[in-house]
Amino acid sequence: MLSGLILSAVAMTLIVAIRYLIVSGGFAFATRLRAPGLYAGQHGQIRRELFWSLVSAAIYGVPAGVIAWGWREHGWTRVYTDLHAYPLWWLPLSILLCLIAHDTWFYWTHRWMHRPKPFKLAHAVHHASRPPTAWAAMSFHPVEALTGAVVIPTLVFVIPLHPAALGVVLTIMTLMGVTNHMGWEMFPRRLVNGAAGRWLITASHHERHHAQYRCNYGLYFRFWDTVCGTDRGLGDFSAKPAKTRPETRAAGGDAGIAAGG
Repeated sequence: MLSGLILSAVAMTLIVAIRYLIVSGGFAFATRLRAPGLYAGQHGQIRRELFWSLVSAAIYGVPAGVIAWGWREHGWTRVYTDLHAYPLWWLPLSILLCLIAHDTWFYWTHRWMHRPKPFKLAHAVHHASRPPTAWAAMSFHPVEALTGAVVIPTLVFVIPLHPAALGVVLTIMTLMGVTNHMGWEMFPRRLVNGAAGRWLITASHHERHHAQYRCNYGLYFRFWDTVCGTDRGLGDFSAKPAKTRPETRAAGGDAGIAAGG
């Protein structure tokens, strides 16, 4: 029993780590082809991003492995394998519900992370990537990684999910995390500036968060940023990052939060 539990946790950690290396590595290679020299001079930063990301892989992988073991051995979670156990329309709806729930959790925990104390304790690790690269998607302090690691393990106990739906959610989560940090926009401007772009977050939207810190806290959707007045529109990849220290800018962000912005 214990050996199976440990094996599952280790296997899931390896899966998360390998997934990160493949996806981030793939987009880093794409960046090299599309924008040669974009990451020039950032080798030390990339090494730090790799280190923190692999630490985060274990923090994400261990609870996921424990729950995967519990699902196989004891029927934990509401994951179902019979495609006809629920109506087929539930499949896309369950994906959407997971994304909405994850986006809501991310917005509010992310916004909290920009208060001075939690920022200095944890979130400064992520914002030390200036500007971030495709390797920065999981570059988190362990405290911040824990806030993200609880999401999917919690949702599988709440929302009935087919493995295919869970796979889609994890794929979207991974791709959004990587592409929003790689330093360029992969989607066409007509989509980013069009009706879809007014609701969906892309690299252009998240770039402004890394440039200004006090805005654009969402992950998938612009809903909470719009409702809470923290949406500052799209960023500019041609602008150079400011030289102010991350802690100083985060403190200003906390003042904005206290004022309701």
